[in-house]
Amino acid sequence: MLWPDTADASLWRAFRRQFVRHGKSLLATPSDAANPLLFFFMVVTLFPIGLGPDPDLLAKMAPGILWVVALLSSLMVSAKLFASDFEDGSVEQMALAPYPLAVLALAEVSAHWLATGFVLALTAPLFGIMLGLPIHALPALVASLFLGTQCLLLIGAVGSALTVSIRRGGLLLSLLILPLNIPVLIFGSAAVSEAVQHGNVLSWLALLAAMALAALVLAPLAVGAALRISLDN
Repeated sequence: MLWPDTADASLWRAFRRQFVRHGKSLLATPSDAANPLLFFFMVVTLFPIGLGPDPDLLAKMAPGILWVVALLSSLMVSAKLFASDFEDGSVEQMALAPYPLAVLALAEVSAHWLATGFVLALTAPLFGIMLGLPIHALPALVASLFLGTQCLLLIGAVGSALTVSIRRGGLLLSLLILPLNIPVLIFGSAAVSEAVQHGNVLSWLALLAAMALAALVLAPLAVGAALRISLDN
C-alpha cells in the first residue's frame, strides 16, 4: 500500500522503523525471546513431579498453572523491556525525535510481544497437553493467551518505563504491575476452565479483548509519560 505524504504516514514509517529495529535486535539475540519460553517449559515440566502423576488433578489445575506461568514469563520480559535502550541513550533519542514517544514505545512493545507472547500462545497447546488439558479446551487456551499476553506486556511496559532508571528495580516493578495483572489472570484462567467444562467461553474472552483494547489505547500514553519521568530523574 502506498501511503500519502501525511502526518499519519510519517507516524506509520516511524513505527515501522522502530518495530523493525527491535525485531532485528531480538533476532540477533534469540536468548531474549527464548528464555520466557524455556522458563514456561521448565515450570510446566516440574509441576507434574511436584503434584504427582494424577492426570485428573493435573487437568483440573492446568488452567491456573498455565496462566500463572504465563504471568511470570511476562514479568521476565517486562523487566528488560527498556533497559538496554535506556543504557545506550536510545530512549533519549526517542524523546528528542519529532514523533510521539508513545508511538515509538508501542513499536518496541509490539516487537517484544510478537517474539514472546505470540509465540507462547502458539505453543501453549503443547504445554496444555503435557498437563492433561482436554483437546477441546486448547482453542480457548490459545485465544486467551493471545489476548492476555498483550495485556500483560502492555501493563508491564508501564512498570518497566517507571522503574528503568532505578538500579535493581525488579522488585518494585513486580509490586507495581502484579495488582493490575490479577484481573487478566482471573479472566484468562476462567476462560480455559469454562472451556474444559463446556461452559460459556466467549464472555471471558470478550472481557479479555476489552482489556486488551483498553491497554492498547492507554498503556502507550502512560509508557511515554513514564519514560520522560525516568529521563528527568
